[in-house]
Order: sequence, then structure tokens, then C-alpha cells
Amino acid sequence: MQEAIAKMLKEGADLRLQMVETMTRDIIDAAQAIAHAFKTGRKILLFGNGGSAADSQHIAAEFMNRFQIERPPLPAIALTTDTSILTSISNDYAFEEVFSKQIKALGKKGDIAIGISTSGNSANVVKALRIAKKLGMVTIALTSEGGKIGSNADIALAVPSKSIPRIQEAHITVGHILCDLTDTLLFRQVGKR
Repeated sequence: MQEAIAKMLKEGADLRLQMVETMTRDIIDAAQAIAHAFKTGRKILLFGNGGSAADSQHIAAEFMNRFQIERPPLPAIALTTDTSILTSISNDYAFEEVFSKQIKALGKKGDIAIGISTSGNSANVVKALRIAKKLGMVTIALTSEGGKIGSNADIALAVPSKSIPRIQEAHITVGHILCDLTDTLLFRQVGKR
């Protein structure tokens, strides 16, 4: 068991080092877009399925409440939380519509849409990102290598892995980094902590 634990932890650590090389610029771009949206009175809409739904809620809570510093709440909404909306859209239309209909109702030009998918192929996330783009929202995909989601986003945060557990772990790490960088851009002087 110790070997299995060591292997999993090493895989996660090695992946983080790869992410430094492959994702740093895109993470900066995403944080700058998010900070700009908040500065101009816009909001973030986050969505995904399963564990990615939980990540959407987690990241929204970090922005809405606070992350590491005391600061005003920032408008972030997870589109994964209202069971009446989720089930009525799925029942009356299709599960593929579950996020796109909410984007149509809530999204405005200049808002941010963050679609999360470990596979990169969740049809409802792809559709929502496409609709968000048509509305003039800035689209960010938190995904893995390959898949349709990255090509449907303005900024693709693609974790360089095929391992679903390691990708999910990396997604929440990236979410925390985005929160921290956004706080720095909006509320701290750069270079001072």
C-alpha cells in the first residue's frame, strides 16, 4: 500500500511540474480576464458534471465568500446547484441543454463562462461554451489534453494528463491559483503579500 500511495502522490507532483511548463501563460491570461470582468462589474458562471460540478461550486464559493484575504464578495455563480432548474431542463428538453439555457438567461457580454470537463468532451459543457461565445462572454475551459472543449474556449487550461483522478486534482489546484491571482490583481499591490 505504501508503494501505491507513493506512486499516486508522485504522479500528482510530476503533473504539477509539467503544468508549470505548459499552463503558466494560459493561467495568467485567465486570471487577468477574470480580474478585468470583476473590475468592470461583470460576473463568472461556472459549470461541469459530476466532480467538475463540485469544482464549479467550490471555485464559485471561493470568489463569492473569500479566498485568503479579507475582501468584498465577487459575483460567481455555479450553474450546477439548482435541482429544479437542472431537472426541468433535462426533462423538458435534453441534458445537453442544462447549462446553455442558464447561460442564455444569466450571461451578458463581458461576463466569464468557465466550463469544466476532465474528458474535454462533455456535450452540455461544449454547448454552453458555444452559446457563451455567441453572447460575447469570455470563455475559459478547464479541461485535459484533447477533446472539444478547449477548441470552443477563448482560453484553454488543459491539464497535460489522461488520468482522470490526477486531472481532477489539478483542476482544483488551478481554481485556487486563479482565485489567488485574481485577489492579487484586484486587491493587493503586485509583488507585496
